[in-house]
Amino acid sequence: MVCPVMRSEQIRPPKGERRHFIRRSEDHLQDPDEQNRKLQSLLELGQLISSDLQVESLLYQIAQKATALMKADRCSIFLHDPVRDELWTTVALGIEGRIIRLSAKEGIAGFVFQKAATLNLRDAYEDHRFNKQIDLDTGYRTRSILCLPIFTRDRHILGVIQLLNAIEGFFTNEDEVFLRTFANHAAVFLEMAQLQKARLEALEQTRQELKRLNQVKDKALDHLSHELRTPLSVIQGSLRILKRKCQKQESQLVEESFFDTFEKHLRRLLEIQQETDKIIRSNQALEETFILKETEQLWERLKRSFRITGEIHKHWEMVAQWVQEQIHGKETTREEMFPASFIQEILESTRDQRSHRSVTIEVGGALDLMISMDPIILKEVLVSLVKNAIENTPDEGMIRIRWEKGNRQLFIRIEDFGIGITEENQKSLFDGLFHTQETDLYTSKKPYDFYAGGKGLGLLQAKLYGQRFGFDLSVESRRCMHIPDNGDLCPGKISDCPFCQRVEDCLTSGGSIFCLSFPIKQ
Repeated sequence: MVCPVMRSEQIRPPKGERRHFIRRSEDHLQDPDEQNRKLQSLLELGQLISSDLQVESLLYQIAQKATALMKADRCSIFLHDPVRDELWTTVALGIEGRIIRLSAKEGIAGFVFQKAATLNLRDAYEDHRFNKQIDLDTGYRTRSILCLPIFTRDRHILGVIQLLNAIEGFFTNEDEVFLRTFANHAAVFLEMAQLQKARLEALEQTRQELKRLNQVKDKALDHLSHELRTPLSVIQGSLRILKRKCQKQESQLVEESFFDTFEKHLRRLLEIQQETDKIIRSNQALEETFILKETEQLWERLKRSFRITGEIHKHWEMVAQWVQEQIHGKETTREEMFPASFIQEILESTRDQRSHRSVTIEVGGALDLMISMDPIILKEVLVSLVKNAIENTPDEGMIRIRWEKGNRQLFIRIEDFGIGITEENQKSLFDGLFHTQETDLYTSKKPYDFYAGGKGLGLLQAKLYGQRFGFDLSVESRRCMHIPDNGDLCPGKISDCPFCQRVEDCLTSGGSIFCLSFPIKQ
């Protein structure tokens, strides 16, 4: 009886790949016909999948081909998801039709991915890295495993390919060599498929963004048209009356109230002109913010793709600083302020404007908390948020303003118990030129009135200020359960609501929380 000879692997792995293997019996040399069959299969692989660059379809076709060629029971191909740091596949352990996700740091596949290693195990249960729970969950019995990394053309690890249970006992050295060659060929198509998928997703995202912006634009133009129509019609009618009176040559041309009407609507036209100018400036600021983001993203891509010297890094920082100054100008002066006293001053300064509304405003928070911010900017943002809260809260309702210190941030929350915002409208809330009610549903043009409306410019401006001055603005909202759609109207007073018997009923039916978060210097 001849004892099997134990020997170590002599084949050099690709650069960057380390080998971990279990020693095993003498590999049987394959006959020339078998080698030719496998080489021919590499040519067939390209013909088979070159016409289909869908990632999921490619995974299935490559796994099928590898299983047949390597005489294995099953094949799994896992690709790396850098966002989640997970390995995923739609073809794993014979379970198709759903995405399987594994940690990129655990198990056999995780080890191979992290170490850029090749593992050839004769008995998986003898290796502590093997997760036996998968077998218990699926009822499958894993014996031999051959797992190796898949590299892109620039030697980044794309994922891993894993064969399970060699039909003829276990996987040989020659199996490793061929699977590596097979994986290199397959990686080219997988990389192309991923690039194509990324391009298609980017195009779809751009298409959806353009569609949404067009909807916002159409709604804004409709709103502006509606705003202009009424005062212009009044002025036109008044001019006709004036013309007839002049023709009659009356001794008293017109009454004094006639001129009051003129002045009122002309003031309204001036306000619309100012709002239009603000719309234009806000859009310019939004475009400039995109330029800053693109500049930052370009720098990150350059750092990933090239070796950046200190001199280049210095020049880039100068360019980035110049772009920042061109868009935002020099940094404004910041002041240390107490939110407690600052918010009280804001409420006092707006008291007369909102005095016709019976809305309770509760304030509270630590008196010693401080914030570093431009007071003019902070006042504009807070006034806009308080105004927004009042205009969406019916009479007899309540607004709550709170400030508190978190782990590394200071929060100011403006919470209203009003009509709330639908999920669909929340998607476009900070886009500007967007109002949550249909134009014809606005019942008042007076600021702070319930359903007073607006163009969403205050929220857009607050978001832009946040990007410039380093704070964040977020929103949580729940539409009132009694008026779930945009076309449903609230009567504007809790005691007039057919659904609410008490004030407490309204306070629990819906509302919104706008939260400002400011970083705290450690």
